[in-house]
Amino acid sequence: MPQDRGNLVERLSAIATRPERLVVGLSSGTSYDGIDAALVRVTGFGSGLSTELVRFGCFPFEPTLRGRIAAAPGAATPEIARLNVDLGEAFADAALGIIDEAGLSPSDVDLVGSHGQTIWHDPPPRDGSDRTGATLQIGEPDVIARRLGVVTVADFRTADVAAGGSGAPLIPLVDWLLFREPGEARLLVNIGGIANVTYVVEALEDVVAFDTGPGNTLVDEIVRVASGGERSYDEDGAGALRGTVADEAVVRFLSRPYFGEPPPKSTGKELFGADAARQLTDWTFPGRHIVDLNSREVDDLLATAAAVTARAIAGARAFLPSSPGVGRVIVSGGGVRNRAMMSELTKIFVPIPVESLEEHGMDPDAKEAVGFAILANETLGGLPGNLPAVTGASAPVVLGKICPGL
Repeated sequence: MPQDRGNLVERLSAIATRPERLVVGLSSGTSYDGIDAALVRVTGFGSGLSTELVRFGCFPFEPTLRGRIAAAPGAATPEIARLNVDLGEAFADAALGIIDEAGLSPSDVDLVGSHGQTIWHDPPPRDGSDRTGATLQIGEPDVIARRLGVVTVADFRTADVAAGGSGAPLIPLVDWLLFREPGEARLLVNIGGIANVTYVVEALEDVVAFDTGPGNTLVDEIVRVASGGERSYDEDGAGALRGTVADEAVVRFLSRPYFGEPPPKSTGKELFGADAARQLTDWTFPGRHIVDLNSREVDDLLATAAAVTARAIAGARAFLPSSPGVGRVIVSGGGVRNRAMMSELTKIFVPIPVESLEEHGMDPDAKEAVGFAILANETLGGLPGNLPAVTGASAPVVLGKICPGL
C-alpha cells in the first residue's frame, strides 16, 4: 500500500538521514533464471558504509516469462512494452517475497534498488569514434514502487552511458566498499552469465575492473540445446568434469578480438551467447552441431566451455598492475558451484588461493543483489556509483532514477 504523500524532498531526506536503512536489492543477470533478492541493513554512505545481509533468496522466473526474456532482443515494441510491465510485477513479487520471508512488511523497508533485466547491451567502441553506447534494462520500477509503497531506484546504467561510459560493470565500487583489505590486493571474480573481475586495493583510484568474457553463457546454451530445453545449466559442473577439454578449440576461441582488448570494456550475450556456443562447437567438433553430439561429446564440449571461462578470467591478469600482485582470488556468482570451472581456476592461479565468497561471510549468489541495494543507497546520498576508469565514462555520476511510489 503506498505511503502518505507528503513532500517528496522531505521524504527522501528523512530516509537519507536515518542512522540505518533497510534496503531491498533486486538483480537478474544474463542467465535470466530468476530474480535474486537481498534485504540489506545499511549504515552510512561511501567509504564509511557498513552492511548486514538480513535475508537473501532467489525467485525463479516461470518458464513462459523466461522464454519471453530470451526472445526479447528480437521482439517488437508492443511485446517489449508488455514485458517491461510484467517484469516489473515479477520484481515486485520478489521484493515482497523476501520481505515476507524476513517476517517484515513493506512499511519496514526504506528503499528498493532494482537492476532490472538486461535485454540489450551495446558498449561504445574504443576506436576513437563518437558513437555512444546503448544499454537497456527493463522491469518497470514504477510498478515496484507502487506495489510496495517504497521509494525505488532503478535504471542504474544509463547515467554512466550518458557520460560516455558503457554502463558496466557497476559492482566494482561495491567490491571495494565491502571487500578491500589493507595490505592485500584481491581479485574479486563474479561468474554469472558473463564473468567479470575487480582488482581491489586500498586506494579506490587504483581499482581495475572489466568483463572477462563468457561466464556461464556458453555452458548454459550447450546444456539447453543438448537437452532439448529440459535443462538449463550443468549442475555442479558434473558434465564438464566427465569431459575432456579440447585445448585447441579453447586457444582458438580465446583468440577472438574481445579478449585482447584492454579495459575499459564490457560485454554480454550479444557477443557470447548462442552464436558463440555454436562457434565453439564447430571448433571442437568441426562440421557438427550441438544436437548431433552424443552424451560423451556433450560432456567434452561442456569441459571445453568451462575451460574457456576459467582461462579468460586468468587471462585478465595481463591487464592488471603487476604491483601489488594479487594475493587472493574470491569467486561469487553461479559459476562458483561449477566444480570444473573452480578446479581450472585453482590450477591456473596456484599458489594464489582461490576461495568462494562464502568463506568471506556472504552467499556467493547474493553479491549482485546486495550490490544494487548499496548503489541505491549511494544514489539516495547523492554519491556517484560508477568508476570512470572502469566504465570509460568521462566523470563520476550519480546513478539511477528515483520512483517515489506515491
